[in-house]
Amino acid sequence: MSAAQIDVLLDLWAASLLKHGDKPPFAHHQHLYRTIDSTPLGDIKWQSFSVRYTGEIPATNPPPWMQQSYDTWFRDPRAVTHRILGNPSFASEIDLQPFREYSTEGDIRQFQDFMSGDWAWDQADIISEDASTLGSTFVPIILGSDKTTVSVGTGNNEFYPLYLSVGNVRNNVRRAHRDALVLIGFLAIPKTTKEHAGDTAFRKFRRQLFHSSLATILNPLKPAMTRPEVVIFGDGHFRRVIYGLGPYIADYEEQALLTCIVRGWCPRCQATRGNLDADARTRCREFHEALFEESTLQVLWEEYGIVGDLVPFTNDFPRADIHRLIVPDLLHQLIKGCFKDHLVDWVERWLKKRYSKCEAEQILDDIDRRIAAVAPFSGLRRFPQGRGFKQWTGNDSKALMKVYIAAIEGYVPTDISLEQIEDALRRFHLYREAFKTGDDPIVTTFSLPRQHSAKHYPALIRLFGAPNGLCSSITECKHIKAVKEPYRQSSKYEALGQMLLTNQRLDKIAASRIDFLSRGMLEGTSLAFPSESSQTLASATVGDAAAEEQPQTASVQADNEETIVDNRPTDLSAHIELSRTPQRNRARTLPALAEELSMPNLPDLVLIAFFSTRSIQTTPVTQVKSHLLVALILKVAYIHLTRLPHSFYAPSDLSASVGPRFDCVFVGTNSDNPDDTGMQAYDIACVLTFFSFTFRGIAYPCAVIWWFDKIGDQPDEDTWNEVPRELKPYHSYDAFRAFYVNKYADHHAFEIAG
Repeated sequence: MSAAQIDVLLDLWAASLLKHGDKPPFAHHQHLYRTIDSTPLGDIKWQSFSVRYTGEIPATNPPPWMQQSYDTWFRDPRAVTHRILGNPSFASEIDLQPFREYSTEGDIRQFQDFMSGDWAWDQADIISEDASTLGSTFVPIILGSDKTTVSVGTGNNEFYPLYLSVGNVRNNVRRAHRDALVLIGFLAIPKTTKEHAGDTAFRKFRRQLFHSSLATILNPLKPAMTRPEVVIFGDGHFRRVIYGLGPYIADYEEQALLTCIVRGWCPRCQATRGNLDADARTRCREFHEALFEESTLQVLWEEYGIVGDLVPFTNDFPRADIHRLIVPDLLHQLIKGCFKDHLVDWVERWLKKRYSKCEAEQILDDIDRRIAAVAPFSGLRRFPQGRGFKQWTGNDSKALMKVYIAAIEGYVPTDISLEQIEDALRRFHLYREAFKTGDDPIVTTFSLPRQHSAKHYPALIRLFGAPNGLCSSITECKHIKAVKEPYRQSSKYEALGQMLLTNQRLDKIAASRIDFLSRGMLEGTSLAFPSESSQTLASATVGDAAAEEQPQTASVQADNEETIVDNRPTDLSAHIELSRTPQRNRARTLPALAEELSMPNLPDLVLIAFFSTRSIQTTPVTQVKSHLLVALILKVAYIHLTRLPHSFYAPSDLSASVGPRFDCVFVGTNSDNPDDTGMQAYDIACVLTFFSFTFRGIAYPCAVIWWFDKIGDQPDEDTWNEVPRELKPYHSYDAFRAFYVNKYADHHAFEIAG
């Protein structure tokens, strides 16, 4: 919010308090800013250092970059790490030691959070060998950086933010915007004229400046990498911790810079640029140092893909090897790389080479219609115009991946747990040959770094856990709040200083909010606080009586009546909670809802569901239908109707915060039978609406659904029939008689259907 908007808001606030003879806590925006700046919570000052070129400078016409100084701004990474570890909101979502997790069925090793991987386990073993560090809590330092452009339309305003997190917090916390990933610096970006941009000296200086800056920024952490220090954690306990450089989140260009390799080579293994898919050994610090002693810079560059005149920043820190700290990047390697830049482009180029221009365009139009006609389902995004959009975001690519393979079925040739990932990679390498060796080849080589990186995924998952916790999409999302929005709020003149101040104020506000929450100062609402503080509980009996007056849900009543302890394994199925506010301009009685949905028998269906819930067996349904229906309509003032659930929980997608709209669901009708697994344990239904009604003080949540019949349990060879040109996504359930289950719709669907 701009300063002018803050002043307007404070003026309105002051006007509303005039009749009470009061005034707001802040007079104007400067008063507010001074209050924030004086807050000690989250106060980690920004520091800077300057770097200049110290090599030989030509006497005449020296390049301008040699005479400039480059400023790097940073915050103490040790203080930032203390703040993350001491955050009370992370107390229950932080792993204090490495662990290995196994499934209850089959005793299969599972990898999810960072500390479940083998790398953290191995580091803890190394630390335990030293008597002075034995028993210390290992804290891996996760870093990430990526250049970002903030100019809109014109200009070339770039910034180079550096982020820090710790491996102890779980993946869902790091992915959410919960201050587990913190901006700690802005790296310098050397620039020069086009005449000198290709100079070897300039390129070397730019690369070495990057590594030297990282080494300088991280230097405060170095003492505690060999000697433990005591840190207070969010649960209030003090622990001895030992730091260590962990994975570095980066895209391929950044990975090449970090590992000091030539672009086009793999930062993880020694495969040559011309044949990246060949089996090769892993790169390591010892291997590179041995080559430095035996080879020349030219040999290192041409035969090993190594930039020999650079020193990685990790060489300054114990137990650190940059080649072993490169992690998977789902966003740039798989989503944008393998899928968008390669597969989608290859399919379009292959169709245009295989068919005439007119035929290829007709096929591409049909593919677009197939994508647009995909029936609505939770987790699937609508593409009314197909795949024909110009600017692709990561979310666009991820959403299109779920339906694209089915949409191109029949138009491209197909005649050619971690084990499943490895099998998928083998099949991908097999089927992609059609674009190179088929009747109409459109690519000459598959030595593509982004595709090749998928070969390392199984090993990297074993080392670092699920790759979604270390994806560059995390840092790119952080760009919005930490870089782009502060820049837009600045005057654009010497914007970096204003951006640093904005970030410092935001951190103070976030730290204050966490402190207030931990003290219970933000419980309830400001309107509820006066009434709550003015009332006292007369006795426990009054409280119990008041509780009895509140309507209970049917599930709560069942819990109160059933006192038998259930010792069966916990079933973490998805569940839905209806919103508290009913949808406007909708039916309020059962007959009105029946008319709205064109379902005359809806009251009978509600009656049957009501009897099944109440378990009344004394009177046949046919004898009490009319009487009970009248009772329901007379005693229920209105029904609570909503198309948007208040919350939807799926155990396989822990970071999800949104739920299904009003589409299809998997219903566990036979999930208690151990013989039925996967889709055999579920039926499929289309949800028409959610509603609830209250009868005798008990609220009954309901859903009106259409059941689908299963017509097979094996994949069908034909995925698509002819798609009408005028078909819209919301017509799909009425236009088609049969559907296919898409197990790629979301994580939950994949666990069930996979």
